[in-house]
Amino acid sequence: MIEKKKLLVTASTFPRWKNDTEPRFVLDLCTHMTDKFDVTVLAPAAPGAADREIMEGVNIIRYHYFPIHKWETLCYPGAIVPRIKGKKIRALLVPFLLASLWLKLLLILPQFDVVHAHWLIPQGIVQSFFKKPYIVTGHGGDVASLNMGIIKRLKVRCLKRANRVTAVSVPLKEKMQELLPGLEPSVISMGVDTSKFSKQYHVPNYFGQGNKKVVLFVGRLAEKKGVRYLIDAMQDIDALLVIVGDGPLKTELMQQAKQINLQGKGEKIIFLDAKTHDELKTVYASADIFAAPSVTASDGDKEGLGLVILEAMASGLPIVASKSGGIIDIVKDNVNGLLCEEKCVWQLADSISALLDDPKLYETLVQNAIGTANSYDYSVSGRKYCALIREIC
Repeated sequence: MIEKKKLLVTASTFPRWKNDTEPRFVLDLCTHMTDKFDVTVLAPAAPGAADREIMEGVNIIRYHYFPIHKWETLCYPGAIVPRIKGKKIRALLVPFLLASLWLKLLLILPQFDVVHAHWLIPQGIVQSFFKKPYIVTGHGGDVASLNMGIIKRLKVRCLKRANRVTAVSVPLKEKMQELLPGLEPSVISMGVDTSKFSKQYHVPNYFGQGNKKVVLFVGRLAEKKGVRYLIDAMQDIDALLVIVGDGPLKTELMQQAKQINLQGKGEKIIFLDAKTHDELKTVYASADIFAAPSVTASDGDKEGLGLVILEAMASGLPIVASKSGGIIDIVKDNVNGLLCEEKCVWQLADSISALLDDPKLYETLVQNAIGTANSYDYSVSGRKYCALIREIC
């Protein structure tokens, strides 16, 4: 038997423990690569997370980056840049994170044949200081924002030195090419495990909605998600909006929703905390429409792809989304969903109303959405990433 090559995957967003609510797309991709590689993930430590463990057949190493471990709060929950925006003092942890990642790589890289660095910042930049072959994947804000001064120069260095570069969507590929003209990244998205999402998990009256239809949002409650525009769009729609997630804008959005609830008879908008992947399969399947009203944030950050959209599609939901970032790679207007301009409240309202009023349109979009989700299954994207990585081993 040929011995498997040893693949090190570096990431800063990763589940901290079993049934964590943190995004798990890096883990899902890794589990679909273990048949070809001996996979180890290197991720930042977090209070309560094990330093080493095996998760779904993948080796996990978590590195500490501050002497007082309970203060290691830069990366979770959420992502690094939003965490700093929420509490600016966390920016003081950034040099510690970079130095600790560099030191950990210095110690363990000789054990591995190749590296897959997720995100240009910080994983890709730090990896570029080592001679080990690597592939770097851009996911969103790491490509679209912070493009100035030394950070921009370090990003360009990372892209130049990478053996392969990938982007999760076409708009991100184009943004990379703005950073480094002549670069030709491959577009390979993250995906969805279609075996875990289906309309079969539907639970009647799951949200206590009675006979009302349910419009669902799932994601971080941050600026680029555009939830404030969705809340405004629901004012004159006879449906329940369920918002699932947490984030820096939660209090502000709840106050906005409270004003709309007071204007009507009973609650039109409810908030649920972030859910585990196992819980989400029921949440998706028990709703009627999925909304993704993303916008370009003030710092230039925008949706890299929108994996929750794929999960909703696999769960049998039609999509109402904005033409923002990588969403347009997934959602095709009047094919598997309805697209709106960013921040356009009336278009969001009209699109949701159209799906509520037109059963034929609804069913057509649902069937096409399921087909789209199947084409993004991790069995597909896993094979593509394995092929790229084998080329550079």
